[in-house]
Amino acid sequence: MTKEKTNPSKNHLPTLSQKQIFLMTFGYFGTQIAFAMQTGTMGRIFQTIGADPNRLSFFFILPPLAGLITQPLVGYFSDKTWHPRFGRRLPYLILGSLVAMVVMFLLPNAGSFGFGYGSTAALIFAAVTVLFIDLACNVAQQPFKMIIPDMANEKQAQTLWSLQNVWGSLGALTAFGAPFLLTAVGFANTAKVGEVPVSVRVSFYLAALILGLSTLFTIQTVKEYSPKEMAIFHEKASDAKSEKRTFWANLKSAPTVFWWLGLAAFFVWMAIPYMWTYSTGALAEQIWQTKDLTSAAYQAAGNWFGLLQAIYCAVAIIFGLLFTKLTKRLRRPIYTISLLLGAFGFLLIAIGHSKALSILAFVLFGIAWIAIITIPFTILTNALDGQHNGALLGFYNCFICLPQMIASSLSFFILPALGGSMANMFYLCAIFFTIGSLTIWLVKDEH
Repeated sequence: MTKEKTNPSKNHLPTLSQKQIFLMTFGYFGTQIAFAMQTGTMGRIFQTIGADPNRLSFFFILPPLAGLITQPLVGYFSDKTWHPRFGRRLPYLILGSLVAMVVMFLLPNAGSFGFGYGSTAALIFAAVTVLFIDLACNVAQQPFKMIIPDMANEKQAQTLWSLQNVWGSLGALTAFGAPFLLTAVGFANTAKVGEVPVSVRVSFYLAALILGLSTLFTIQTVKEYSPKEMAIFHEKASDAKSEKRTFWANLKSAPTVFWWLGLAAFFVWMAIPYMWTYSTGALAEQIWQTKDLTSAAYQAAGNWFGLLQAIYCAVAIIFGLLFTKLTKRLRRPIYTISLLLGAFGFLLIAIGHSKALSILAFVLFGIAWIAIITIPFTILTNALDGQHNGALLGFYNCFICLPQMIASSLSFFILPALGGSMANMFYLCAIFFTIGSLTIWLVKDEH
């Protein structure tokens, strides 16, 4: 039997208690409610206020652009930050959450300020608020991601990533299901032309409140390792020269695993923005047989998409708990199988004409989703040595953001070429997931 390679700096990190693991991961519930509320309803909001469906992807360039700019910067500067009361990463959580809460009260009202249906002013206002909400949400969620490589040893990294994303999926489930549930209890799900329904607006307000409460909980309970403790637990973190390294020097020092994981992520994240952008339209076409954006049927498709996202999040929660037990030997095979299941789910969206098939499609996507947001991050975390964890983790998110921007830009040409059918976009999603399921085998998982 060969002995598994280990990361020396990780071996010095203490084993976290179950209470510490809970405190470090629970707050992700609130940040993902905010993020999911925006991603899950953005397509619906922009089409409701008059955006041309063929130009819809323009607005979906904004979220990855925000991540591309924000996440490396938060990582780089938080590596150099220390506050005796709030720590290294948490000051950025506070800032991001405050801004996100303000903007979440503005975005769903984009059609209610008298700009006019389909007007340039209404679309610009919505685009600017989306940009700010994405910048803020990226700032708020990065601290939770960066705490894991700071504090988790190799044995617990998979558990922490899985549990964090279980809480995040629960938050997303809450966000995606909120308009559907609020409609069920009597909130209006239709509004006059150009305005977002009350069910969606109230969902945003509740999400902002929960984000604030979860942030308050986290800053009161999570205690990060001090610079002195980091120097003890991460041997190389105490190197004085490392503090003087430039932004780009950090990137050049990234382990080889970092680059191969980036390639594997590229194809996966070419598909996901199409799912976010075109699901409501695809479901309306295939199940409700409508393209009328102002119809009750179209709004019903929007609510159904919210419920389907809640379903895939529930599936992600269940499989996330199972993934806490994954070993190095199983990580890549499980990743491949999960993405192939997700690819089949995308095909069902493209060809299915029933709610039952759409449910099955999103169950399969839920399995793929939890694999995407846990397994690559576990592999990367175990490859980091404690130096500039935040900067490298922030840079890795560029591999997630860039393909989203490319995919959104190409859709201006692809959607018309596919006859303007949003359902047809899911054939591409299936192809990208299939390629992504295979490229993970280029990545060495040695830790």
